[in-house]
Amino acid sequence: MNSRSILVVDDNESNLRLMEALLETEGYVVKTALEAKEAMLVLETFEPQLILMDLQLPGMDGLEFTRLLKQDPARRHISIVALTAYAMKGDEEKAIAAGCNGYLTKPIDTRSLPKSIAAYMNNSRDFEGAAAGKRDR
Repeated sequence: MNSRSILVVDDNESNLRLMEALLETEGYVVKTALEAKEAMLVLETFEPQLILMDLQLPGMDGLEFTRLLKQDPARRHISIVALTAYAMKGDEEKAIAAGCNGYLTKPIDTRSLPKSIAAYMNNSRDFEGAAAGKRDR
């Protein structure tokens, strides 16, 4: 797994391109997908450290897809940050309950995004180290 790798799952192609450009400028390896089915295909050959997950995806929504990934022993270690343009009271709690490690609202603040992503990446490394320590016992 590349420790600077991110999968962005969003059904809005403009959002995908913006996130991809911002993150690649920061040195991340970025792959994108427009919906859960496409993201699963990407995950067959790409193991990201972080997934930025739009909650309003066509077909399988982002919460359901997050639950599916967190049930998979091979993928449950991947940090997932929920993205939503339709932030409603209780959405952040629903995202965390589904297995998301964080929550960001759209429109994305392009100035603060790199700092937010770096914080999530650091937290996921801490989680991986703790998980590896438990496996080694």
